[in-house]
Amino acid sequence: MEYLKFCFVFSCCLKFANSVYSTETPQAPAPIPKEKLLVLTVATEKTDGFNRFMQSAKYFNYTVKVLGMGDPWKGGDVGHSIGGGQKVRLLKEAMEALADQEDLVVLSVDSYDLIFAGGPEEILRKFQQANHKVLFAAEGQIWPDKRLADRYPSIRSGKRYLNSGGIIGYAPYINRVVSQWSLHDNDDDQLFYTKIYLDPLQRETLNMTLDHKCQIFQNLNGAVDEVLLKFGTDRVRVRNTVYDSLPVVVHGNGNTKMYLNYLANYVPNTWNYEHGCSHCDDDLVDLSQLKEYPNVLVGVFIEQPTPFLPEFFQRLLTLDYPKDKLKLFVHNNEVYHEKHIQKFWEENRNVFKSFKVVGPEENLSQGEARNMGMDICRQDATCDHYLSIDSDVMLTNRQTLKLLIEQNRKIIGPLVTRHSKLWSNFWGALSLDGYYARSEDYVDIVQRKRVGVWNIPYMAHVYLVKGSVLRNELKERNYFVLEKLDPDMALCRNAREMGVFMYITNRHDFGRLISTANYNISHYNNDLWQIFENPVDWKEKYIHQNYTRIFTENQLEEPCPDVFWFPVFSVKACDELVEEMEHYGSWSGGSHEDKRIAGGYETVPTDDIHMKQIGFDKEWLHFIREFISPVTLKVFSGYYTKGYAVMNFVVKYTPERQAYLRPHHDSSTFTINIALNNKDTDFQGGGCRFHRYNCSIVSPKKGWSFMHPGRLTHLHEGLPTTNGTRYIAVSFIDP
Repeated sequence: MEYLKFCFVFSCCLKFANSVYSTETPQAPAPIPKEKLLVLTVATEKTDGFNRFMQSAKYFNYTVKVLGMGDPWKGGDVGHSIGGGQKVRLLKEAMEALADQEDLVVLSVDSYDLIFAGGPEEILRKFQQANHKVLFAAEGQIWPDKRLADRYPSIRSGKRYLNSGGIIGYAPYINRVVSQWSLHDNDDDQLFYTKIYLDPLQRETLNMTLDHKCQIFQNLNGAVDEVLLKFGTDRVRVRNTVYDSLPVVVHGNGNTKMYLNYLANYVPNTWNYEHGCSHCDDDLVDLSQLKEYPNVLVGVFIEQPTPFLPEFFQRLLTLDYPKDKLKLFVHNNEVYHEKHIQKFWEENRNVFKSFKVVGPEENLSQGEARNMGMDICRQDATCDHYLSIDSDVMLTNRQTLKLLIEQNRKIIGPLVTRHSKLWSNFWGALSLDGYYARSEDYVDIVQRKRVGVWNIPYMAHVYLVKGSVLRNELKERNYFVLEKLDPDMALCRNAREMGVFMYITNRHDFGRLISTANYNISHYNNDLWQIFENPVDWKEKYIHQNYTRIFTENQLEEPCPDVFWFPVFSVKACDELVEEMEHYGSWSGGSHEDKRIAGGYETVPTDDIHMKQIGFDKEWLHFIREFISPVTLKVFSGYYTKGYAVMNFVVKYTPERQAYLRPHHDSSTFTINIALNNKDTDFQGGGCRFHRYNCSIVSPKKGWSFMHPGRLTHLHEGLPTTNGTRYIAVSFIDP
C-alpha cells in the first residue's frame, strides 16, 4: 500500500515537473474568421452621418445590419440629455435570433457620429487579445450618474468609465447582457449598461471589461487633445498619442462631432498626400446627361456699401448657366447702391426667368432678408437649388454654379479668399464659445496645398443649398435668426444640429472676397480709392488690359528719342478720374499765383486740380510705384526710381480757358503724361512737341502714357487744343 502511494505521488510530481519545465510553446488561439463578425447599429433615418458611417464600413467590407430604419425615434434627445433606450430594445430583439451562435462576434456601435478606421481582421485580433467575452468602449468622463464613479474598479492607467457607443462580444454573452432590458425607449442606455458592469458578480460571470487604452474604441469626448491624424502610404489613421494606439472605431460622442467631421475628411481613405481626395467624384451629377438644367434661385445680399458692385453683377451675368433657369432675388440694404441695381435691372430684367428686388425701404434685417430668400425657394416646388451670394464675392470662374451642382452635396460652398491673405469664407473649427478656431489643415486648404471637398462647421458669403433640403431637413423657417449670433452663424449652427453636413470645395479656383471694411462712399467714384484694400479688383478695373504686354511682348512705342509711349489706364479709369475732377470742380484757371505749391508761384501754370485736393495723393503715389516704376526700369535700364512725386495733377485744356502750354522743362527726373480722353471724339488739336528733336506727338491714345526725362534734354510744349476739352494726368517723378 505504501508503495502504491509512493508511485502515485511520484507520478504527480513528474507530471508537474514536465509541465513546468516543458520546452513546448503554448499554441496561440486560431484567429477568428472575419466572416464571424457582425456589426449591429441602430439608425431610424439615413442622415449624412449614417451615410458616412456606411461608407467607411463598406470600405473595410464589414457586414452591417441596421436596426430600426424607418421607425419613429422615441429614444429622447440623446445629444443634450439622457435617453437612447430604444437602441437597447432593438439590440435585444435582434440578439434573440443570434443567442445560440457561440462563435459569432457581435459589434454594436452607434452610426450617426461614428466611423471605422480599421478593418474586421484588426478588430477581431484586438478583441481576441483582450481575452474577455464582452468589451465595452471606455472614456475619461462619467455619464450620466457621477455618483457611480466610486463603484468603478480601480485601474493603473487608461480610461476608467464605460461608454455604450461601442460594445463587442460573443453573441451569447451580448444576449445575456441586453436580455436584462425591461425599461422604456427614452430611458438611458448607458446607465443600463453601467449598472450591469458595476455589478461585480455579473462582471465576473459575463467576463466583461472596458477597452481602457483605446485599442479598439476611441471616444473623442474629453480626449480631443489625445488624438492626431497619422498619415500613411495607403490610408490615414487616427492615433491616440497617450496610449500609442491606433483605434479601429472612432466615436464623436458629446460635443466632439465637429472634430469627428474633421477626422473623417481624411479617415479612412478620404484624403491622403499620395492620392489626394478619393471620394470627391462619388455621386457626381452629370449635367450633360440631364434633359434640362436644374432651376436655381440666386439670392444676392448687399448688406453694406461694397466696392466694385457693377463688376459683381457683371460676373453674375456671365456665369456659364442658362439664364432661363435662373431666378434672381436681390436684397439691397444700402441707398448708395440703388443706382447700380437700377441700372442692372433696366439692362437685364428680361435676361433672367424672374427678377425680384427688395430695397432699403423695406427695413429688413440681414436675418429676415436671408430667410426671405430661402423661403422663396422653399415654397417653390420647382426650385432645385438655392445659391446665396454676398456682394463681396467676386466669382472669377464662370463654371462655379455648374461645379457646385455637380458635387451633389446638400450644402456646399466654393472656397473664396481675400487676395494674399488667409481670410476666407469658411472656418475649419470652432472654439468652445462657437466662434473661429483654426484647424490644423485650414492654411493648407486656403492655399490649395490640400485639394478636395471638406466637411466644415461654418461657411458664409457664398453657398449652394439643395431645394429638397430646404423642404425637408431645413423645412422650418427663420434659420438665420438666433439670439446673439449673426445670420450665417445661426444658419450653420441650425444645420449642424439638424445633422446636415456643410462642405467647402477648393477643387477649382473660384474667385475671391473683396474687403468692404474701409469703403468710403463720400467721393464721386469711390472705387478709385480701393487700390490698397482691393488691389486685384482695382487693377482689373483700372489698368489697361494690355499693360502686362509691356513686359511680355515689349508693348512699347518710342515716338521721339527717349520718349516712351505705353498703355496703362483702362477707359473706365480715365472716365472716372475726369468725372472725379469735374465733380470737385475747383480748377486753378492757369494763374501764376498758386497757394497750393511752395512759394505760392507757378512759373509754367496749367488749368488743373491736384490729386491732393481730392484726397487721392497716397493712392496716386502707390499707382506710380506699382505700375509706373516697373516700366521705368525697363526703358531706362539701371535707373531705380523712388516713385516719389510732389506734383501730381489733372490738366484741362480748352480753347476758352487754356488751350496750350509754352515751352518748358519739368521739375522732375522723368515725367508721365496720361491721356484721359480721345482726340477727334472729345477734342481737336492738342499734343506735345519736343524742341531738341523737333518731334511732335499729336495723336495721344486714351489710357496711354508718355514717359520722358524732365530736365535738360526734353524741353517741350503743349500744342493748342482747338476744340472741345482735353484732359491729361501728369506727375513729376523724382523731383
